[in-house]
Amino acid sequence: MKKFSFYFVSTIVIGFILYLAMGYQERLRKEVAETFNYMTSIAPVTIFPILFGLLLRLPKLILEIKEKKQWSFDWIKFVAIGIPSLYIAMMPMLQVFFGMKLLFGREILLLGDPIAFTKIAGIVFGYVLLGSLKK
Repeated sequence: MKKFSFYFVSTIVIGFILYLAMGYQERLRKEVAETFNYMTSIAPVTIFPILFGLLLRLPKLILEIKEKKQWSFDWIKFVAIGIPSLYIAMMPMLQVFFGMKLLFGREILLLGDPIAFTKIAGIVFGYVLLGSLKK
């Protein structure tokens, strides 16, 4: 019952944080539509999915922390999944702030909905970042 309560409360907290973040994102979208200054919204929109991925993995990490074992970092998982997903997640920010011609940038733009793709990559990166910590 304790484990159920922990997961249930975690779900409520994550849902509430997601609700607040979506409200903030809507305010940013309206501000961009009024001022045509998208520079203020690109960083939060890029970083939020990474934070959300961290939040999704956090309950399991908390349960793992309660076990008293030696910690390590799974570099293979981080390099194989984390680095590419971070690159894709940060692509809009890199293009705006640094004006880079990015590797695979054009191909990702042709996928149909590059914003959704970069958000999914951000969530994957946040999850893999905490998931790479292991006992």
